Amino acid sequence: MEVSKSKEEIAEKRIQYSIHEQIQTNNKTSYLFFKRAIDILGSIFGIIILSPLFLMVSLLIKIEDSKGPVIFKQKRIGKDETSFYMYKFRSMVSNAEELKEKLIEQNEATGPVFKIKEDPRVTRIGRFIRRTSIDELPQLFNVLKGEMTLVGPRPPLVDEVKEYTSYERQRLSVRPGLTCYWQVSGRSNLSFEEWVRLDLQYIKNRSFWLDMKLILRTFLVLFGSKDAY
Repeated sequence: MEVSKSKEEIAEKRIQYSIHEQIQTNNKTSYLFFKRAIDILGSIFGIIILSPLFLMVSLLIKIEDSKGPVIFKQKRIGKDETSFYMYKFRSMVSNAEELKEKLIEQNEATGPVFKIKEDPRVTRIGRFIRRTSIDELPQLFNVLKGEMTLVGPRPPLVDEVKEYTSYERQRLSVRPGLTCYWQVSGRSNLSFEEWVRLDLQYIKNRSFWLDMKLILRTFLVLFGSKDAY
C-alpha cells in the first residue's frame, strides 16, 4: 500500500507541474546557424579523434557477449515529437529487452523513466562505458545527421513520451542533445521532475555561451561519474 501511495503522490506532483505556463524558446536564426555549424564540426572532429577508442570498445563488447551487435539502436523521440534511431555502444546483455519485464517492479526512477542502479543486465564492459559515458559517443553520428545536437535535452523513449503531461512535452520543442544540464548536475540521482525543470531552464535560456559552458562542464565530469548507471 505504501508503494502505491508513493506512486499516486508522484503522479499528482507531475500533474501540478503540468499547469505551469508555456516557456519561450530561443530560436534566433544566428544562434541556430552557429549551433548547427558547431554540431557538424564538433561531431566530425570527435568521430575522427575517437575512432581508435571506438574500435577498442567494439572489440571488448564482442569478446564479452558475441551474440548481440556492438551498436545498440533504439527508437527515440526528438524535436516536435518526430522519431529517430539513437545509437549507443551496447552495455547490456543481448536479451536485455526480454528481461526488462521481469525487473519492472525494481524500477528506482520517478516518472515514466526506468532505471535500476544495480541493473543485472549490464555487462562488465557495459558498467565501465556507462560510468565514463563512452556508451553515448556513437550519438556523434546522430549529431552529424542532424537528428541530435551536441547540447540539448536527452531524447526520451517512445513509451515515456506517451505518459508525458503537456508541461513535460515542452522538452520536445527543440532538437535533443548529447549533453545537457542533467548530464552535469547529478544524472541518475535527479528526480524526473527536476530533470524536466533543468531541461526547460536550458530551452528558455539557451545561447552560444551556455552551450560552450555545458560542453566544458561535460568534459570535466565525463570520467568516473558516480551518478551514471
